[in-house]
Amino acid sequence: MTLAPLAGIAHIAKIALSDTDLSAIAALGQAQAEVWQTVLFSLLSLFAGLALVSCAELLAHLADNHVTHHLRVAATRRLSQVPLGWFTGRASGEVKQAMQDDVGTLHDLTAHFYTTMGRAIGAMVASVIYMFFMDWRMAIISILPFPLFFVIFGASMKSGEDRMNQFVTGQARINNAVVEFINGIPVVKAFGTSGKAHAGYRQAVDAFTEAFLGMTRPLLRSVAMANAVIAPTTVLGVVLAAGTAFVALGWIAPVDILPFALVAPGISASLVMIGYITHGLRNATGAAVRVQALLDTPVLDQPAAGSLKAPEQTEIRVENVSYAYDEQNPVLSDVSFILKPGTVTAIVGSSGAGKSTLARLLLRFFDPTEGRITLGGADLRHIPTPELYRKIGFVLQEVRLIHASVRDNIALGRSSATQQEIEEAARAANVHERIVSLPRGYASVIGEDAQLSGGEQQRISIARAVLLNPPILVLDEATAAADAENEVAIQETLSSFAKGRTLLVIAHRLDTVMHADRIIVIENGAIREQGDHAELLARSGRYAQLWALSGHDANQKEAAPTC
Repeated sequence: MTLAPLAGIAHIAKIALSDTDLSAIAALGQAQAEVWQTVLFSLLSLFAGLALVSCAELLAHLADNHVTHHLRVAATRRLSQVPLGWFTGRASGEVKQAMQDDVGTLHDLTAHFYTTMGRAIGAMVASVIYMFFMDWRMAIISILPFPLFFVIFGASMKSGEDRMNQFVTGQARINNAVVEFINGIPVVKAFGTSGKAHAGYRQAVDAFTEAFLGMTRPLLRSVAMANAVIAPTTVLGVVLAAGTAFVALGWIAPVDILPFALVAPGISASLVMIGYITHGLRNATGAAVRVQALLDTPVLDQPAAGSLKAPEQTEIRVENVSYAYDEQNPVLSDVSFILKPGTVTAIVGSSGAGKSTLARLLLRFFDPTEGRITLGGADLRHIPTPELYRKIGFVLQEVRLIHASVRDNIALGRSSATQQEIEEAARAANVHERIVSLPRGYASVIGEDAQLSGGEQQRISIARAVLLNPPILVLDEATAAADAENEVAIQETLSSFAKGRTLLVIAHRLDTVMHADRIIVIENGAIREQGDHAELLARSGRYAQLWALSGHDANQKEAAPTC
């Protein structure tokens, strides 16, 4: 409809240049009336077309908002059901890219692609139909440059496919080199190895440059030629040349060339628009694949409504549990033990033995590949997640605080807690004084006006566990990343909080767990031996070796307790 004025101009020109004798008043009046009718029709069509375009854009953006909302809600719901261990294997940027950046990229698809593609194709189809209606011979010649464009452009794209892989590989190398270079700047400055540090980045840039030039050089001439073929001036030149020949042959009148001169060059703009929107479609397609992969993330099996159980007892049984991230990477093999209420059990072993994996299975970060874990006789898979985390609290080495106030971080698992209860939990975690010293106290936001050290963040997570007041507590090397001063404070806090609770401690330093009721030694994913400190030393087995390797006397039976 917005193209109607072009046809109107051609029609008015034809009236003005017609052979009709306009000297007669009747003929002049009739011509003027026809011109005004044409002008009115053209303007009505133009504004109606613009109104429809506006309505289409409005509907498309409303649809985009609906799709974006649906995808983000669906992704959030999906992520609330995936194993917590899934997050430990992925960078936060990966999840952020899918939920924020990639969903935003889909805006080009839902809000613009269909409306733009519809307008462009509609304009080309309407233009071709109009030109064939005016004169089929001139129409064929007027559209000849466009098929030629696709032939040249298609051949150039096909020749560049082989080089595209090198280009993509070069981009990946540059991204990795940039990250490595930035992360290594402190080390470079400290040790003065700038030449070597820059070399890897420079090589990646040079390789990318060669790959880019290798891809673009062969394409440059053919793409330039293809674009020149459909340039409006080229199309207009073809129309005028053919029109001149047709007029000379007496096939058409000179005025009949005008519709083709007005309409045919406009097809070029529609083709350029399609090329632009198609490029955005490729980006949106890649984003859609990543979002779909996020939505297809495997989730933990949810218990059926009839199988839900709320255990009254707190005894934990690990029964013949095995776990593997995949078939090639077994982590645990046939592990069995019991955590009796009110006892302290320590899991020790060398790095990579499977200690932290075992702790995360108890927290149902993921489910065992074989075997089962029960709480009060109920399989963890049959216990509702909120009920499970009311029974089992945890303090892990990796502290997870959200971008919210300190108050909200402490009350994350118990949003109904009062301010007094939150402050009591903070006092129990030896962090209340630090919180009240913040600019806005408990209202200070983590990462904004609440800049906390690693040890202080750990004590915030302990306060969170204190507020929940669970009967079972899992500690996974909670002080591993703390300095000496914070380690003492955290140990004192945990010792006070752990009294009367069932405690599972994952430890690296053996002297911190030597007074545990039972110590389990994990080696290569299996239980190597278990017993109390004195029994294990007397056996002169793996525990005794680890005790000696940690710098202690193998004959030492007692030491000052630190946990």
